[in-house]
Amino acid sequence: MTPSVSGSIAGGALGSGNMLNAYGNAGLAFKTDIDDKVSLALIIDQPFGADVAYTNTDPGYPLGGTVATVNTTAITAVGRYKFNENMSIHFGPRYLTASGNYGLVLGAPVYASTYSSGSGTGYVAGVAYERKDIAMRVALTYSSAIDLELDGTFGDLAAEMPETWNLDFQSGVAANTLVFGSVHWAGWKEAHITDTLFGPLVDWSEDTVTYTLGVGRKFSDSFSGAFSVGYEEAQGGIATNLAPTDGYTSVSLGGTYTMANGVELTGGMRYIMAGDATTNVPTSATTVTPSDFSDNSAVAIGLKVAYTY
Repeated sequence: MTPSVSGSIAGGALGSGNMLNAYGNAGLAFKTDIDDKVSLALIIDQPFGADVAYTNTDPGYPLGGTVATVNTTAITAVGRYKFNENMSIHFGPRYLTASGNYGLVLGAPVYASTYSSGSGTGYVAGVAYERKDIAMRVALTYSSAIDLELDGTFGDLAAEMPETWNLDFQSGVAANTLVFGSVHWAGWKEAHITDTLFGPLVDWSEDTVTYTLGVGRKFSDSFSGAFSVGYEEAQGGIATNLAPTDGYTSVSLGGTYTMANGVELTGGMRYIMAGDATTNVPTSATTVTPSDFSDNSAVAIGLKVAYTY
């Protein structure tokens, strides 16, 4: 992911510079069928993350030097049971680890703490309906909230990652053509990331709902492509300086090439138009100044290698 997110105060006189560093995520998944009804999967991914660095600010921008990072890794084991050719359920435990750091600078260092790795557990559960004759699949999955406690060099960190609901669907609409999409709800309103001494680092006023809709086309036995759009409604209000965007619209284009030996190579690009936001930048111990973050974007490039045997 290569984001470009910047803001300014004083009518544009002082800019934050790009305050998000480029970052990458990696994942690994393995699935096997035990028999005609039972299958198991192991998924390793990095579901949450941040790399904030106000290190390219104009001289005099209040937050110059402020940094924050979040690194997470999740391990999910999922079992699926098929009642018949159409209906199935899936369930499994989820283990999440996290670490990071936070350093606030307001002209001079104000607060800093590095948080060692901590962990928490949750679960996923869901149900799916399929019809192979029209390439239809509809799946609803719930992921529980996960509580984390991380020891810090100064203040400790207490966090609750949100519970989520995810509705995924696809269906054939013509020969070699299907539509697909998803609706993702995340309970950010009840989530929090709080330093036990400094107080809340990030909080959210509303839950989020993200929509995706796309079309896929099989062009040959070895190559298929897909195009999709995504949308997340803005929450409004004042955003945090560690996440100074509000909603987004995205477009994605990708393709899959299947080799004769069963290896699938999938690549794609996603362009994200971040929603405008306003934050409150502390200019002293008792006053804040609005900072306008607008016309920001990000580019994401993904690659997946899959092998079926």
